Amino acid sequence: MSSVSYHISNLLEKMTSTDKDFRFMATNDLMLELQKDSIKLDEDSERKVVTMLLKLLEDKNGEVQNLAVKCLAPLVSKVKEPQVETMVDTLCSNMMSDKEQLRDISSMGLKTVIAELPPSSSGLTLTASVCKKITSQLIGAMGKQEDVSVQLEALDILSDMLGRLSGALVSFHSSLLSSLLPQLTSSRMAVRKRSILALGHLVPCCSPALFSQLTEHLLTELAKGPPTSMTRTYIQCLATISRQGGHRVGEHLEKLIPMVVKFTSVEDDELREYCFQTFEAFIRRCPKEMSPHVATVTQLCLKFMTFDPNYNYDDAEEEEEDSMDIDGFDEESDDEYSDDDDMSWKVRRSSIKCLEALIDTRRDLLLSFYSSICPALLARFKEREENVRADVFSAFSTLLRQTRGGSSHHGLIVAGSDTGASKEEEPAVAMLKKQVPVIVKALHRQLKEKSLKSRQGCFCLLTELAHTVPGALEQHIPALIPGIVFSLTDKSTSSTMRIDALSFFHVLLLSHPPQAFQPHMQVLLPPVVACIDDTFYKITSEALLVTQQLVRVMRPLEQKGGFDPKPFVKEVFSATLKRLKATDIDQEVKERAISCMGHMVCHLGDHLGAELKGVLAIFLERLKNEITRLTAVRTITLIAASQLKIDLSSILPEALSVLGSFLRKNQRALKLGTLACLTTLVTHHAASIKPAALEPVLNELPALVDESDMHVSQVSVTLLTCMAKACPSSLAKISSSVLPGVFRLVHSPLLQGGALAAIVAFLQALVSSKTSNLSYSQLLKSLTEPFHSSPSSADSSVIHRQSYHSVARCVAALSSACPKETPGTVTSLIQEVKNPGSPESARVLALLCLGEVGRNGSLGGSKEVQGVILEAFSSTSEEVKTAASCALGSMAVGSLNDFLPFMLKEITSQPRRQYLLLHSLKEVISACPASSLSAHVESIWALLFQNCECQEEGTRNLVAECLGKLTLVNPSQLLPRLKQQLKAGSPLARSTVVTAIKFTIVDQPAPVDTLLKECIGDFLKTLQDEDINVRRVALVMFNSAAHNKPSLIRGRLATVLPHLYKETQIRKDLIREVEMGPFKHTVDDGLDVRKAAFECMYTLLDSCLEGLDVLQFLDHVEEGLKDHYDIRMLTFLMLARLASLCPAAVLQRLDRLVEPLKATCTTKVKAGSVKQEFEKQEELRRSAMRAVAALLAVPEVERSPSMADFANQIRTNADMASIFQSVQGGEGGGLGPAESMDMS
Repeated sequence: MSSVSYHISNLLEKMTSTDKDFRFMATNDLMLELQKDSIKLDEDSERKVVTMLLKLLEDKNGEVQNLAVKCLAPLVSKVKEPQVETMVDTLCSNMMSDKEQLRDISSMGLKTVIAELPPSSSGLTLTASVCKKITSQLIGAMGKQEDVSVQLEALDILSDMLGRLSGALVSFHSSLLSSLLPQLTSSRMAVRKRSILALGHLVPCCSPALFSQLTEHLLTELAKGPPTSMTRTYIQCLATISRQGGHRVGEHLEKLIPMVVKFTSVEDDELREYCFQTFEAFIRRCPKEMSPHVATVTQLCLKFMTFDPNYNYDDAEEEEEDSMDIDGFDEESDDEYSDDDDMSWKVRRSSIKCLEALIDTRRDLLLSFYSSICPALLARFKEREENVRADVFSAFSTLLRQTRGGSSHHGLIVAGSDTGASKEEEPAVAMLKKQVPVIVKALHRQLKEKSLKSRQGCFCLLTELAHTVPGALEQHIPALIPGIVFSLTDKSTSSTMRIDALSFFHVLLLSHPPQAFQPHMQVLLPPVVACIDDTFYKITSEALLVTQQLVRVMRPLEQKGGFDPKPFVKEVFSATLKRLKATDIDQEVKERAISCMGHMVCHLGDHLGAELKGVLAIFLERLKNEITRLTAVRTITLIAASQLKIDLSSILPEALSVLGSFLRKNQRALKLGTLACLTTLVTHHAASIKPAALEPVLNELPALVDESDMHVSQVSVTLLTCMAKACPSSLAKISSSVLPGVFRLVHSPLLQGGALAAIVAFLQALVSSKTSNLSYSQLLKSLTEPFHSSPSSADSSVIHRQSYHSVARCVAALSSACPKETPGTVTSLIQEVKNPGSPESARVLALLCLGEVGRNGSLGGSKEVQGVILEAFSSTSEEVKTAASCALGSMAVGSLNDFLPFMLKEITSQPRRQYLLLHSLKEVISACPASSLSAHVESIWALLFQNCECQEEGTRNLVAECLGKLTLVNPSQLLPRLKQQLKAGSPLARSTVVTAIKFTIVDQPAPVDTLLKECIGDFLKTLQDEDINVRRVALVMFNSAAHNKPSLIRGRLATVLPHLYKETQIRKDLIREVEMGPFKHTVDDGLDVRKAAFECMYTLLDSCLEGLDVLQFLDHVEEGLKDHYDIRMLTFLMLARLASLCPAAVLQRLDRLVEPLKATCTTKVKAGSVKQEFEKQEELRRSAMRAVAALLAVPEVERSPSMADFANQIRTNADMASIFQSVQGGEGGGLGPAESMDMS
């Protein structure tokens, strides 16, 4: 400890030296000392250091002064409060000094101190007291009119302080306001500007009363009609406080808008600019409150975006465009007007930015924008000021992005594929398509202008256009090509311009069919090839991407065209080869050169002749290099699959051994790429692969078939299947090592989907490959072995439900591959089921196997099987019953006419087994193609309707699922019938029908969609049903629609939402008290309905956000925050989601939302409660904390006093702080998996 004080006193001594170098070095050493975390100062040293540094601030040497200021920063956190106050006092009084240099240094010092003070929310009194000191001094300084520079410094420091710490200054807000407002009338422009900034920082956290006072003041001043320069200041102030204060302006808009509108008619360009900036702030900050004024503002913007009084746009601008600029001006306007004074461009720019804000915030008005704003923007493409023109382009690009945001295809689909017919086009996209010729006409001339900014704007806009309506530019490609070529060849063009041109060209090639470009090949290719040789690597790599697409254009393998690529092959090849051979280039260029050359070999390999061998040798080299190996693997895959049958024999043996070694590597992408490559090689080039060459690959495969990575397993098994077909001899070697792994997978509970299908195909290939040691019976035995062990042995208890189904699928696959064996297998399976001695697991498996074998249609209508199934239905074991119902369903799928009538008869005659039989029926309806079912629809339909009022909810749900899936067979006839049933049936029948609708909504596009869209309104009317259960299932159905097919309900939100919100309210009449012995227990019958309603609200956030009025939505979320446990959990999730989706609205309601969150986080469970109560409360607190974490991630949130207070409480309360830490740390900032809800 003492050594530190000794060291420091030494330094202090040197600081008094007369030699400035000593002083400089000592100060520097002190700064390094202070920056160490470990340093502790006693009070005496603290005082000395502070006094010394303050003295050094007045040093004669500037460098020493600067260092002393830098020392203040680490000092603030190291010394006690009185010392900080001493520092501040001295600095403040120095600020008033007459010496200019001292003033500057002191204000720097104050800014440094302010930047280092701990933020107020961490609850230190230090900050508050220091800020109060500074503030009172600064208010004094601002009052000093005699010296402007003191005022400016004071305002500057105040802005800094308000920006960082305004929470600590609450007590000063009103005095600050009263001292800042007079500064707005200062005669000095700079003082007014800085006062506006300071007010901007004051606004977010001042009380609503102060905000109103400020707004009122501005309104009164403006109403007096002050001189123009003052008006400018007030309007600018308005713009700033609405940008900073956000939603608070909303309540004053009614008075403000007419005022600002009035001032747009004053002939002053800067004032108009500020007016439009104010509108823009209003639009961005309070879109909802602006709704009634949108039309007014739009009109003004459209009027002033063409405001150019000193320039006359010649309408016949086609020909004499260039000459006009020169002659038009010179004669008259030389003496009285110079172009530099023309400020009208500011008005145009601000009104265009205001329009952009409108387009950005109001997607709901998109269609009206296309009729009003779009033509006006197009007309301004001819704007003469390039800065303004860039803004026009940017606004139009925003319009395009908004259009794309609505349509559900993201990505470049080449037009002319079958997407056009099946998807109805969004109206906005249709309107945009009509405008394409106008857009191209306006832009294509600008693509050849000198101005770089314009050209870049054009390319960005055209890129957006190609993304929004792929294929729309096809007719206009001849008009665009000269522009692209010009930007690539023009000598004066900058490199970013070239990159922009190339990347637009790339998008154009991706989104349009090849025929469109083939006629222009001669013009297009040379400039692109020249760019491959460019010295700047970014241009080279973009050019290689474009070349790769051009190669596909020269000879698209999908269609045989009449275009001959021969004349172009040589120049492309030599340029690409040069880049491919180079080893000293950027990695991106290496990868793209490999890929580009790969496409050349794939599409034009037959034109390369003798060169081909050399290229393949280079690929082999790149395959061995760690940096390029992944790209090389993908390229070899591409070439191997080429239709040109490229001869790879020169590199195959070596490539196979390298690829084999990749399967050992830990890099997953490389493993998957390698497996895909091997599969392609084995499929297309089996003839030229010698069995010995496959050895290195075969040895690696067994290890890859493992349940820890299902996808890798699936791809590996697919490769094995290809080998079994292409080179069976090599497979015999590894069957002993690979099969155990495959069987382990089959018995794994994780196996499903693609991996299961791959294994099924593999087993079929194995049996068919006639390898001696893998006969049908052996495979069958290995599959079914685990199910036959007696239950007492250890491992049989872990057989998972999923593995029964997997094994059954495999058994059926084997039997369909060897039809001769099937009858024997079926007989032994039937024996197995009948044998009472065999273990339950074996009986269940046998039933499922019978079902799967039957699904392939190889049982016929054997009566014996029906008997066996019926017998199983009366078994005592639930598992056996369920298996029997599955099996019956599968058999019926295989031979409808044999089993379906039998099933329907049983359903009618056996009420006790209805549930099981309905399960079988569901299987049939789900799996049979519509064509084969249509004959039976009537009989099934009638039967289902007899059972739709069953008392058992489980049975009703099954009936509903069958009805829904049956409706998909013939929607045009059956949907109207469901609609009829709504009017006819009892509440139970209605609930069944509504649930049936839920099952007609599937997540893929289906023919039923258009019909559903028309009549879903009738089904949604059940949200007003008097029966509470019907309302609940209606909400569940609505939720399913919002989740899987939002397009069905988007147009109906206005009518549905009021009913949805009504269901979120707690209803007293549904809460009843039940006496349980001595205790009274309250039961809330409305809970399930409320839960369903809140789940719908959560789903709507994801799928239909733009159709919601978020503030109204938040009212109901707020109610939910005080509801039952389950609902609170849901609303916390919603709050977290809302904080990231629409932070502005959440900030508006923050004060009301904080209270319930606070209540949840601070509640304690009663001492004697059961364990579940504690766990529930803990879960609630964690969930609430996640919502708080999400709120705290919103910028500017702690400007709300109540939120800052709560955040402070969390940080100081150990219990809450630990929950907060765990939520933030454990779940990736509290917004990871915690936020997504299970919607199953």
